[in-house]
Amino acid sequence: MASKLLMVVVSILDLIAFGLAVAAEQRRSTAKIQQDSEDEYNYCVYDSDISTGYGLGAFFLLFASQILIMVASRCFCCGKALNPTGSRACAVILFIFCWITFFIAEACLLAGSVRNGYHTKYRTIFNEEPPSCETVRKGVFAAGAAFVFFTGIVSQFYYASYSKARGAFQPYGGEANVGMGAYK
Repeated sequence: MASKLLMVVVSILDLIAFGLAVAAEQRRSTAKIQQDSEDEYNYCVYDSDISTGYGLGAFFLLFASQILIMVASRCFCCGKALNPTGSRACAVILFIFCWITFFIAEACLLAGSVRNGYHTKYRTIFNEEPPSCETVRKGVFAAGAAFVFFTGIVSQFYYASYSKARGAFQPYGGEANVGMGAYK
């Protein structure tokens, strides 16, 4: 039977991570070009860096929820073998999808946070081309939020399938023996 407390804790962590990823998308840094006081140089001025913190917060919360699920299920490969049922097959497929969506979500959140935290400090002479004030692309944190959501759902179903396969009913003690007792 799946631990209800674990599923609630993981759901809360995933929900907070999703909220932080959405907040990071809404609060992405923007930049504008300004001139210095002597009108000799142009440089970039960035408004906010809060989305880097939001993105990293979502990254670590999703990481913590994935660790909890994998520790509780012994990462699917350690421990006692599972019963050969449909739940085991479903758990294998969900285990693979869980890790795929997890890596995509983590990559989006980490890349968005790093890119958002990087601020160009280029200066240009007044009559040259303006500096490139690079910011994170729109939708990077949103993609991370979507994959946080998918990871949360898939990991919950994975843990439920794993728990069902681990605790499935085994008739006659679980061994496939042929009765060789005396026949009367």
